[in-house]
Amino acid sequence: MKPRSVVFDLFGDHLRYHGGAARTQVLVDLLEVFGVGEPTARIVLARMRKEGWFDTHREGRQVVHTLSDKAWRLLDEGRTRIFERGHQPWDGQWRMVIYAVSEQDRAERERLRRTLSWLGFGPLATATWISPHEALDDVERALSGTSARLDLLTCRSRDRATDLDMVDRAWDLKTLGRDYQDLVARLEALPPVAELVAMSGPDALRRRIELVADYRHFPFRDPDLPADLLPADWPGGRAHELFIVAHEALSAPADAHVAAVLDRHAG
Repeated sequence: MKPRSVVFDLFGDHLRYHGGAARTQVLVDLLEVFGVGEPTARIVLARMRKEGWFDTHREGRQVVHTLSDKAWRLLDEGRTRIFERGHQPWDGQWRMVIYAVSEQDRAERERLRRTLSWLGFGPLATATWISPHEALDDVERALSGTSARLDLLTCRSRDRATDLDMVDRAWDLKTLGRDYQDLVARLEALPPVAELVAMSGPDALRRRIELVADYRHFPFRDPDLPADLLPADWPGGRAHELFIVAHEALSAPADAHVAAVLDRHAG
């Protein structure tokens, strides 16, 4: 895990519930749990501040770090994607985005693709992306400043076989499903809940954030397709269930350690 990712997760999973601020030495001590030495920790914190992820102020000789507004927005959006998952009933309609962008404007074309992928759309064709979710308003907001021409459509296919063929063309569910199965195997190999709850604070904190790091990229690859469009044995739901159970089990001991470090450096 990269130290900066650990810092974000420390704020997102723990520090936000303890006032949302931490002195430098608090962050240094918490990063030490993950094998990050103090010199490296201080360099990472300085770089994150320079890049606009932190707002800082002084309390005596101590520097206090809080996430900037843009950092909180990124964190909250990611947290929603990771934790608030679930397949909604499908109304049978596809939302389609067709874009046209100058051949020379590669940067804008890549931005369009990244944004559409982030919003859960998949490429049905080169400049035609689809989603079963009501996300066209999100597309319009996210791409309001684009120079590309956008056509936003709602439509239906002729039959279920066509729907499933469109899914197969727009998303690589076979690879994602295999990766989910591997994740399920790893999560099922975790100690039982009773052992996770009883872990020492540092071990629980390390295991909890490692758990988030292991799971977080799946929601960004997975378009959360409705059950009607998924294979019958789709392992995504099982993976999410196991992740949530383990994450919650580790919460109390991990948070107790964070609170103890905050108390140690308070005042």
